[in-house]
Amino acid sequence: MEEYPDYEDKQAQNRDETENGEVHKRRIRYKGTHPKNFSEKYKEHQPEKYTKTVEKVISKGSTPAGMHISIMVREILDFLQIKPGQTGLDATLGYGGHTLEMLKCLDGKGHIYGLDVDTIEMEKTKKRLEEKGFGPDILTVKHINFADIDKVYEESGPFNFVLADLGVSSMQIDNPQRGFSYKTEGPLDLRLNQEKGISAAERIKNISLSELEGMLVENSDEPYAYEIAKEVTSWIKKGEKIETTTQLVERIEKALQLPLKGSKKDEAEQEIKKSCQRTFQALRIDVNSEFEVLHEFLEKLPRVMAPGGRIAILTFHSGEDVLVKKSFKSLQKEGIYSDAAKDVVRPSAEECFRNGRAKSTKMRWAIKA
Repeated sequence: MEEYPDYEDKQAQNRDETENGEVHKRRIRYKGTHPKNFSEKYKEHQPEKYTKTVEKVISKGSTPAGMHISIMVREILDFLQIKPGQTGLDATLGYGGHTLEMLKCLDGKGHIYGLDVDTIEMEKTKKRLEEKGFGPDILTVKHINFADIDKVYEESGPFNFVLADLGVSSMQIDNPQRGFSYKTEGPLDLRLNQEKGISAAERIKNISLSELEGMLVENSDEPYAYEIAKEVTSWIKKGEKIETTTQLVERIEKALQLPLKGSKKDEAEQEIKKSCQRTFQALRIDVNSEFEVLHEFLEKLPRVMAPGGRIAILTFHSGEDVLVKKSFKSLQKEGIYSDAAKDVVRPSAEECFRNGRAKSTKMRWAIKA
């Protein structure tokens, strides 16, 4: 009988062993020593199986693919002062990190309502929290926009504490199919709820130069708003399409060639990156009506809060922060809030080092009279 000395090696190629000792079929191979694409990072997508890999990614200041690292957890819990038996609301459920920590504070007594418009991530989070022991007896997850908190109030009654994290979750940013990041190729979508409204690609199909310029200025303070708007609208008028993230980035790069012509190469590249970030932000805010939704949420908040109820809101850009600041200040003057933050609370330097996405975070709070 002929021997095959490499038989075991070939068998090993068809299976893979997790760090917890489980055996399963090997996934599709990727180029190089480490996976680069979102879909290839199978270990990061399964944190419960590959804890060492996930810890290593986090220790380097990165966010594992498919995950979201909750920001300012300690500061939020210190302010909310959650007690067993209370009723609370996580207005933006996301990955459920904040919700999990708030649920722990209830110690099995009370209830939390978690809201999200993203059906894709919402079901994953609901299942994840159920597996940790937080089922419908203590947690209710609803597919609803937080602008409609009055509808939740009809079921829940007054809230003792409310948290709203207005940032886009890392799972959404990192997934190229959602179109939130200019760094990866994908459809130019940018909707939080892909079952509703129109994509960013549809939004700019017939947009005028002045409307796009105004959007870029109002939603992201883009200094090259006119140049970008002119390039994008001119390109579309020629009958060309902008349907992917890469196609939009190409137009932004083309638009900034003229104003950045005299700049040093490294400085010019940094400016282009910043303009890409701001342009994507402006489109995301527009297609999701984020300012309108936040305004409605802030107006309804006092009516759903119990006396002494505490509210914490995390914002990530100046437009959001201004709306929250004005609302809290105005309602405090009217005596509706007994107290409100005079200054923003920022994440610690240590947290920003561990999680770069925390750097732009601002927390404001208010207490119902």
